[in-house]
Amino acid sequence: MGQTRCMENVLSRWRRELRGTFSNNSAAIPQWELDLEQGSDGGYFGPGTAAWAVHGSMTTLVAGIQSLLLQALHPGALAGVHDHSDYRSDPLGRLAGTIRWIFTVSYGDTTAAQNASAKVLRIHKYVQGTFTTNSGEDRHYGANDPDLLRWVHLAFTQAFLATHQGYGGPIPGGPDAYVADWAVAGALMQVESPPVTVQELRAQLAAYTPELRYDARVAETVSFIRNPPLPRSQQLGYKVLFAAAVATLPPEYRELLRLHTPRLGPIPLPVRCPAKAVLAVVGWSLGATSPSEKSARTRRRRLGLESSPSNHR
Repeated sequence: MGQTRCMENVLSRWRRELRGTFSNNSAAIPQWELDLEQGSDGGYFGPGTAAWAVHGSMTTLVAGIQSLLLQALHPGALAGVHDHSDYRSDPLGRLAGTIRWIFTVSYGDTTAAQNASAKVLRIHKYVQGTFTTNSGEDRHYGANDPDLLRWVHLAFTQAFLATHQGYGGPIPGGPDAYVADWAVAGALMQVESPPVTVQELRAQLAAYTPELRYDARVAETVSFIRNPPLPRSQQLGYKVLFAAAVATLPPEYRELLRLHTPRLGPIPLPVRCPAKAVLAVVGWSLGATSPSEKSARTRRRRLGLESSPSNHR
């Protein structure tokens, strides 16, 4: 009896720590997720869309890691993080802010999605400085520069698509449908002509190749992403998810970041099964459906856009 209670306490603490990691240590569901019940329309996306399939999956945990790795390769984007972000002293705060934007655009009504994007753009106005290009030129940057807005959007889209293809379920409409869905978010963030197909995504990414580099600042950032200050109970699982993010990076970016897939000598170690196992455990802890999606479905039912669960019997 005592051992059972002890195990229950350990599991309860672990689940509490895990939820805290994704909600900036909030003890309850953040109010902004509950507020997604409000609104006057169904939002830009809904059930059956590629965006809901990808963003409602646990693969977003791997995608978040990969998108940060990709973004770090652009010296302008990395300068903005290095000069203006408090990611080292408050990594959970930055993570929670990013999650809030993603889920508001994915699950909120159109007004909420537009307001959330406008808020990010307002914050970006103060993120300015200089960086040195690969040609040795000192260049001014602003987080709202079209070049940087596009790079961040492309890195995000690439990461979320690649990791879901590697570890998630089917995508309604296929990969092109996800790229097209998330082009809506790109437009909200003032990205001009964001890609709407995988082919366009790859072409736009390739255009940035001459601007990307690996240097001491990138190495420091990658080291932090590899070993963030997580509770001890989450560190082993995170190592698996980091390896999963590396394994699904396009080879050219993996090489540029000087990262390697796990190996035992010349033999590659399996990543997919351990990653899916970790994601399954996290899903069990956090719940199969996020509070954001639950709020969106409540709003849609109120508006008559979706029938209640009891009507599906």
